[in-house]
Amino acid sequence: MGRDKHLPLTETVYYILLALVEPAHGYLIMQKVEELSGGQVRMAAGTLYGAVENLVKLKLIQPVASEDSRRKVYAITDKGLEVLRLDFERMKHMMDVTKERLTKTEEE
Repeated sequence: MGRDKHLPLTETVYYILLALVEPAHGYLIMQKVEELSGGQVRMAAGTLYGAVENLVKLKLIQPVASEDSRRKVYAITDKGLEVLRLDFERMKHMMDVTKERLTKTEEE
């Protein structure tokens, strides 16, 4: 079986999906992404909304009911969680193999 067609995720998309494990509106998503990335990923509103629109089309996130009618709130879907988990496993494998190879090199 081949790799999921959504992989690899871009760093920005990875953090958006991770941020939406708990439902959030646009500005909160931007704040969470910056926080989760340790300040490495900062998004402009246009970038975020383009990504959100794309993720909704891919059914990785979905709009959810909100008490504040002025803000659209989004949450990750089951499919989005699976893609996030698969990308995490992919990166974990890369890190494990890299660590093993670098350790061998240092021992030689």
